[in-house]
Amino acid sequence: MAVMRYIVADVDASIGFYGLLGFTVEQQFGPAMAIVRRDDLTLWLAGPAASASRPMPDGRQPEPGGWNRFALTVEDLPATVEELRSKGVTFRNDIVTGPGGQQILAEDPSGNVVELFQPA
Repeated sequence: MAVMRYIVADVDASIGFYGLLGFTVEQQFGPAMAIVRRDDLTLWLAGPAASASRPMPDGRQPEPGGWNRFALTVEDLPATVEELRSKGVTFRNDIVTGPGGQQILAEDPSGNVVELFQPA
């Protein structure tokens, strides 16, 4: 089982987004944080009030976004993308085909990336 943490701007909006990807809420700590899970992946969604969002000793502030990501395998990537777009999900790119399959990068409401991947 893998556990990841994403810094998010809005915990409730993030719960809605990850629900579209098949995650279920295991715990929610008000607007500060939620724990969601899909299969063997547990994702901690840390909002602005979470301890993980506090400034570092050198002054750097944890923030959402970036390029690090986890990948979710899907059976029909074009259909998944079409469904998610109809529900308002934004993507950083179009579907890319490579030797291992196809992928696209979805953004959660805070700009964190989730790779959707269909093996060749």
